[in-house]
Amino acid sequence: MAELKPSQALDLWRNVLIETVRSAGPDLSARQLAIVLTVYLTPPPHTVRGLAALLRISKPAVTRALDRLGMLGLARRRRDDQDRRSVLVQRTVKGSVYLSDFAESVAAASRRLEQQQRAGALVAYDRLITH
Repeated sequence: MAELKPSQALDLWRNVLIETVRSAGPDLSARQLAIVLTVYLTPPPHTVRGLAALLRISKPAVTRALDRLGMLGLARRRRDDQDRRSVLVQRTVKGSVYLSDFAESVAAASRRLEQQQRAGALVAYDRLITH
């Protein structure tokens, strides 16, 4: 796929979000989604303190997001046995399934955008050769 123009990138994201809110899955906030993506796409271990530093948000904000993610079964917390002051954030099977479905939504939206771009190029080409 060619590099996206900013308007195309926003339209791609809009389409992903529309599909996400229409699905039966949970409707995550941007902060919750950022945490899920970070926990699942970067190597562990993940801690509340580390996530707060990485995302440049407060530890209470991470804790609130993890409360919701925990209720949804998308992540879980447990005390670090090595450092009882530290809280580890762990992946779950349900979270892996959610992220896999989300990734498929992104890929599908990208394919649709690519098809639209090709169709638009064909229309432009047809106009060029018929005039």
